[in-house]
Amino acid sequence: MWIYEKKLQYPVRIKRPNPKMAAAVLSQYGGPDGELAASLRYISQRHHMPIPEAKGMLNDIGTEELAHFEMVGAMVHQLMKGASIEEIKAAGAESWYTDHDRATWPGTGTGVPFTAAYIMSKGDPVADLVEDLAAEEKARATYEHLIDLADDPDVIDPLRWLREREVVHFQRFGEILNKIYEWKDSKKYY
Repeated sequence: MWIYEKKLQYPVRIKRPNPKMAAAVLSQYGGPDGELAASLRYISQRHHMPIPEAKGMLNDIGTEELAHFEMVGAMVHQLMKGASIEEIKAAGAESWYTDHDRATWPGTGTGVPFTAAYIMSKGDPVADLVEDLAAEEKARATYEHLIDLADDPDVIDPLRWLREREVVHFQRFGEILNKIYEWKDSKKYY
């Protein structure tokens, strides 16, 4: 059972529109290494994990990724809110505006829509957890790239917080992978 609090996991309070930064951040909303893909991947993989600790951890992190999806959506919305047509044109976001106005939508800033091809659920706990470790590292790297692109402290602050959560998730996946190896080693094969 989930309990939803009607507040963001970490505050997002961006005051200045920046369509160019919105397009960059949008990739973490619905892009290949973004929060939507991560949440769907982990929640899907939990079902075939052989030990309760792995099921619980994947459910916990998958749920947290949904909270990150909400945060990134708030960032994109706030970066687009109040942007003038001139700012949208200067950012090269005319196609975004044409198709979505200033709306947040699951895709990348370059216009590639979200696809289930971004997620993997192989059915093998080791393969899936190694995939998850890689996903967290790719997300961490993407947040670092976004921080490099940002010049607004109101944007940088939640990006740093999200980056740190990716590091924590990577560590948790490593811990559970070790438990899966222990579980596999405890099985007797004759």
